[in-house]
Amino acid sequence: MATAVGAAMLADGSAPGAAVPSLWRSDRSLRCEAKSCQTGKISTAEAAVQSQTSQDASVQTDQSIDAAEAFQQDVQVDYTSLLLFLQRVEDVVIKELNKNWTSHAFDGFEVNWTDQNEAVLCLHTLSYPEAQDQHLQVTSVSWNATGSVLACSYGRLAYGDWSTEKSYVCTWNLDRRGLDPKHPDLVVDVPSSVLCLAFHPSQPSLIAGGLFSGEVVVWDTSRREDPLIWRTGLTDDTHTDPVYQVSWLPDAKHRNHVQLLSASTDGKVLVWREERDGQLALAEGFALVAQQIPRIAQLKKLMWGEVAVGVTSLSFSHFDPRMFIVGVEGGYSLKCSMAAETPALHRTGSSVLLRAPAELVFSPHGGPVYSVSCSPFHRNLFLSCGTDGQVHLNSMLQTQPLLSLQLSKKYLFCVRWSPVRPLVFAAASGEGDVHLFDFAKSSQKPAVSIKQAAAECPVYCLEFNIKQTQLLAAGDATGTVRVWQLSSDFTEQGPREMTHLEQLASETTD
Repeated sequence: MATAVGAAMLADGSAPGAAVPSLWRSDRSLRCEAKSCQTGKISTAEAAVQSQTSQDASVQTDQSIDAAEAFQQDVQVDYTSLLLFLQRVEDVVIKELNKNWTSHAFDGFEVNWTDQNEAVLCLHTLSYPEAQDQHLQVTSVSWNATGSVLACSYGRLAYGDWSTEKSYVCTWNLDRRGLDPKHPDLVVDVPSSVLCLAFHPSQPSLIAGGLFSGEVVVWDTSRREDPLIWRTGLTDDTHTDPVYQVSWLPDAKHRNHVQLLSASTDGKVLVWREERDGQLALAEGFALVAQQIPRIAQLKKLMWGEVAVGVTSLSFSHFDPRMFIVGVEGGYSLKCSMAAETPALHRTGSSVLLRAPAELVFSPHGGPVYSVSCSPFHRNLFLSCGTDGQVHLNSMLQTQPLLSLQLSKKYLFCVRWSPVRPLVFAAASGEGDVHLFDFAKSSQKPAVSIKQAAAECPVYCLEFNIKQTQLLAAGDATGTVRVWQLSSDFTEQGPREMTHLEQLASETTD
């Protein structure tokens, strides 16, 4: 029995199979998650350009040496006949050349290859919005030595507390690409009103200014961060009234050097020199005192005595560097000399002896004189204008004006001779006009009157561009500077124009 059991355990047999189902496909589908993303909308733009199709074509042939040699061989000159021809026409040609030599048909004619401008046009309208927001006015304009940079000063001439009000000096380079008329290249903040400006005659970046406080300052426009380089400071030598005129003049003692002159309503005309510490020191000075001014019949009613005569404007002679004309608050103009030696009757302390420069007094205007201008073409002629709306053409040889021109019913604030036309000048009026006057066309009325400012806002200042003579800049009470391109009539000198000017200067009055 034991044997049977053992046999059964070792016997062959078969059992049913076992299967394990595959689940990877189903598991994969259960774990799958759908994800999506989207970028922002792509901006597209279409642009089209059109270019002109051009084609170049060239043809070159080889030189035929035989043909060139044949041409040279064929050319024969009959020198005998040529000599006979020249001898035959010699007398006639010489006669005609002599006639041309003595002819005056082309006297005063100059060849001009530039385009002709038929009308006066406004090229630029410049402003500084921050100054306009404060209702500041353009008090002065000046061109630099290259004629490409224009500067203007902002202040207040009509009303307000000048002494404490902030003002500005702005410059624009008109030759720079991308000129922004409302964004100056340089803006200088000034703690007092700037009443006058003058660029250095040879250094394009230096500009002088006269302040309401009586100070005289010099800025270097190439120094953007700190342009102030010289100043007079507040000393015993400083002006005690506003400075209405600054001017550069040659230093008589040092060649290639210039000094700075200032004029004020305190009656003093002062000459300053540079110091190393950034200060301007007084080199020499003059004082206008009523008691020392020559008297004329028209001025008998004025109070004469030891009273300062307020200077409002000044212009140097272009022929005598020591001679200058001043306009004063009393309404008259004075001929003055820097060679004067008589001490001035001036009580205020000064580090140098002030001298009395007045030599001749001219017939007065009906109110204060605001501007004077010496002719660049005649040593004796100068212009003056003032509150009576008149321009006087004066000769330094006589007290009475050669001509009196009524150009405005209001004030005339500025007058300037043209630097290229002997018979042309410009005047700025209180009615908002710039008058261009040409004695060659009329001795009574302007040739052209340009409307600078609307609503009869005064035009306070103007300056011709000496380098780019077709440009004239003018500043007005709205805080705007306009650059005018003059027509060819005002920039090209005509025949016998100097003769006409001499005739004007030679006229006499009773």
